[in-house]
Amino acid sequence: MKFRLMSSIIFLTFLLGAAVSFAGDYVIGEGDVLGVAVWGVNELSFDAKVRPDGKITVPGLGEVLAAGKSPKQLQQTLEKDLKKLVKNPIVTVTVREITNNQVHVFGGGVPAGVFDLSRRTSLLQLLCNISDFTNADLKRAYVLRDQKKIKEGFEEIFLEGEASQDIILESGDVVFIPVADEKNVYVVGAVNTPKFIAYREGLTVMEAVLEAGGFNKFAKPNDTVIVREVNGNETRIPVKMNDLIKSGDLTQNVKLQTGDYVIIREGLF
Repeated sequence: MKFRLMSSIIFLTFLLGAAVSFAGDYVIGEGDVLGVAVWGVNELSFDAKVRPDGKITVPGLGEVLAAGKSPKQLQQTLEKDLKKLVKNPIVTVTVREITNNQVHVFGGGVPAGVFDLSRRTSLLQLLCNISDFTNADLKRAYVLRDQKKIKEGFEEIFLEGEASQDIILESGDVVFIPVADEKNVYVVGAVNTPKFIAYREGLTVMEAVLEAGGFNKFAKPNDTVIVREVNGNETRIPVKMNDLIKSGDLTQNVKLQTGDYVIIREGLF
C-alpha cells in the first residue's frame, strides 16, 4: 500500500512539474490571431491572422514568419527587425485566438477527437485526458508526424510510467490508437452460466469460473482445460480445479490470457 501511494505521488508530481515547465511555451500556429503592440508607436500596433503560409504582414517590415514560434520568440524577432524603423522598440505579442494548433486522435481504440494545444503538451499529458482505454491496443499505437511514425507503442510510457519515453506533441500530429483484436476470455462447459468475460490483467482461471456462476452439478473440476493459441498453434493446459479448491494447490490457478477458452468437462456421475 505504501509503495502504491508513493508511486501515485511521484506520478502526480511528474505531471504537475511538466505542466509548470510547459506553461507559457505556446507555439503559434496557422490561423491564430495575434495582437502585436509596439510601445509608444500606435501605427505599429495591430492584430493579424497567421496565414496558411505561416506568415503575418507587419507594417513597415512586410511578411514575417510567425508559425512555429512562441510569442516570446516572435517578440524578439520583431524587436530586432523594427530597429530599422524605431529606436529601441519594445514589442508585445499576444495570442488572441487559437484556431489551428491541434492534434487528432483516432483509430477506434479510444473515442476519436481533436485536442487543442493551448500550451506545450506531451504525449503522456494527452493520454491522461482520454477517458476510456477499455478497447485500446496501446502496443500497436503510434504518433504520425509529416506522414512518418515518430513514436510507436505507448505501453511503457502510459502503463509503466517510463517518462523517458515521452515526447512533445506538435500541431498537426496524428495519434493513432487501434482497437484491441481480442479482449475476452471464454468459459464454457459444465458451469452454471457459460459466458465470455472481459479480460483484465491478472485474471485467473478460478476467478473466471466463479464469474461464470461456478461449476454445475455435472462438472468434473479436475478435467478442466485451458485452450490457448500460441504463435498460431493451439495449446491445451490441463487444470486440476479440485486440487486448487480442496488442497489449496495454487499452481493450478493459472493466469489467463486474452482469447483463452476455459473448458470444464462433464462427468456421468
